[in-house]
Amino acid sequence: MSIPIFLQCETTMHETFKFSPISFSWVAIHPNPKGVIQFIGGAFFGTFPTVFYRYFLQTLFSEGYTIIALPFRFSFRHWAIAINLLKEQEILRHELTAIANRFGYEDEIYQEKANYFWLGHSLGCKYIALLEFLSGQQWKQITESCVERAAYQQIEAIIVDAGLKDASIVDQPSLLVAPDISDTESAIPIPAFARFLDRVGLGVKPTRGQTQCFIERSLLFNLTALISFDKDTLAGSETDEFKSQKIKENSDVVWLIGQLKKRKLPILHKELTGKHLEPLGVRVGEFVVDLNPFDKFIEPIKDRRLEGFVIQFLDALRQRQSQLGIDLEAIGNSTSNPEQSPSYINSTLQKIKC
Repeated sequence: MSIPIFLQCETTMHETFKFSPISFSWVAIHPNPKGVIQFIGGAFFGTFPTVFYRYFLQTLFSEGYTIIALPFRFSFRHWAIAINLLKEQEILRHELTAIANRFGYEDEIYQEKANYFWLGHSLGCKYIALLEFLSGQQWKQITESCVERAAYQQIEAIIVDAGLKDASIVDQPSLLVAPDISDTESAIPIPAFARFLDRVGLGVKPTRGQTQCFIERSLLFNLTALISFDKDTLAGSETDEFKSQKIKENSDVVWLIGQLKKRKLPILHKELTGKHLEPLGVRVGEFVVDLNPFDKFIEPIKDRRLEGFVIQFLDALRQRQSQLGIDLEAIGNSTSNPEQSPSYINSTLQKIKC
């Protein structure tokens, strides 16, 4: 078991906000958590989540969540990164239970997978989306249709290498902030070189097109929310729908909204004022310094809206999750009732696929 070495972190919150390195993550353990947030940020800034996303994560901790900050790891092999995030969750579930018990904190919450939320920013959202896709029963068939025959075997090998029986986040809500479904051209600023890497098989896998195909053909993504920003030129904004065809096609936000609003439980979405790096920042007095000299750099806390909407969406996703559990229990009871028709059961099942 890892021995937690807590790092002092200044805070004005009621609870003491401290990060501890556990396994490959940074964890702030809440003494009485109502849930666990697993956060994965974008390239570069996500490598040091406890620094660049400090105020963002601190606010969510104050709301009553244990925070797991998963450091971003750069690679063109996104399947491996996504699956290793799930491996890390399995390790931390046991570690956090033991540590919370030692400190006299609430520990039972860490044993139930449904108490874990996924929260991503930028490229981190792609890894969460891949895990959601793998949670479906038909992921192997869909992978073959979107990539090539037997392509799923490579993914299965990664799952086995990670020591996992499967790669599923079923019943775990996801909140995507400024989602970026990255392609090779997103990582390499020289288009000709990016295309060359793709041709020789060294580019990003899965590609943006393949990832879109996975999401489009999946029946999942019903416990999903999305927050976008109106001046985001990387992930896009909902206003891209009314811009040029090229901008619209490159907008991950427009594409995701269009796809996920069609689900049995349509995506929860809110667009806020801001740019792609809106979640970044540390608290200095009554201001948030976002550590980005190309943005506004400093902002009064009273003007920040992001954290408030994140908290609202997490609560809404929890309610949606609870309702799904109630409906599933009702279906289980109905199967023992001879008066309940099969058509009713099938109809209810279609309504609550998640």
